[in-house]
Amino acid sequence: MESGKGKEMGGRVKEAAGALTDDEKTRREGQHDQTEGQLEQAKEKAGEAIDKVKDAFRR
Repeated sequence: MESGKGKEMGGRVKEAAGALTDDEKTRREGQHDQTEGQLEQAKEKAGEAIDKVKDAFRR
């Protein structure tokens, strides 16, 4: 499974490739991949925050 940061970076590359080749579909796919990567990163951070709260209540 690709990390959120990896997906975001891959999306940036894909968007740039689409812009350079004037391929609108590839450019939009890159933007979509970036958004998915950002959402995955937010999900990871939320999970970490939840774990910290759980740990605080276990003490």
